[in-house]
Amino acid sequence: MEQTHATKQRLIEVGMAMLLKHGYHDLGIQALLDATNTPKGSFYHHFSNKEDFALQVIDEYMELVHAGLSASLGDNNLPPLERVRRFFELTEQAYRREGYMGCLLGGLGQELSGVSALFRRKIDDCFSEIARQLAACLEEAGKQGDLPAGADTSRMASLLVGCWEGAALRSRLRGDATPLTRMLDFYFSAVRTRTVTLEHSLPNAEGCSDEDRHEPRTHSQGFRRRRGLRQN
Repeated sequence: MEQTHATKQRLIEVGMAMLLKHGYHDLGIQALLDATNTPKGSFYHHFSNKEDFALQVIDEYMELVHAGLSASLGDNNLPPLERVRRFFELTEQAYRREGYMGCLLGGLGQELSGVSALFRRKIDDCFSEIARQLAACLEEAGKQGDLPAGADTSRMASLLVGCWEGAALRSRLRGDATPLTRMLDFYFSAVRTRTVTLEHSLPNAEGCSDEDRHEPRTHSQGFRRRRGLRQN
């Protein structure tokens, strides 16, 4: 039984790295078996099919995310906003070790959300859970007076997750941390100055551009700029 568990864990760990690098459609079961020196029968003993395998990899990935959230958000030696930022800084360190392959949830979400309702719901639920835990810490920051009065912490957390995922994609394209650090700098600078609400300063939550991060602007200015981009 112990050896069986070790085999399954090895398949998940190696498969996670392969999914991150190659994506779902380009991951071949035989390539995974060769990489882990695992017989085909052992794979189908633990997983009913490739879809089941990928879903269990996502579960394992979320265990790692939860560990990072617990280590960061649960550190009461830091103020709440610093705890939130610390989670993303630890995540960036993990991306660096992996060669800036980005977020597994984001990668699979982009690849599969249009073709699989099951994966779309699964990944969206994962993002929602991350945002929920971040929102609880932001709520604590609000109670301490570190956020503008009446700040919608749930929306702020959702925006933060969306911006991070957009920056993670840019980071993968560039092969460095610059988009990630710029996004964090902009977000937390906007929060700490308390001169604008994030709903207005981050109109494009899914992929905050470099211009967005460097210079906060009004919602109407952002709308006019986006209209111009669509017309070109």
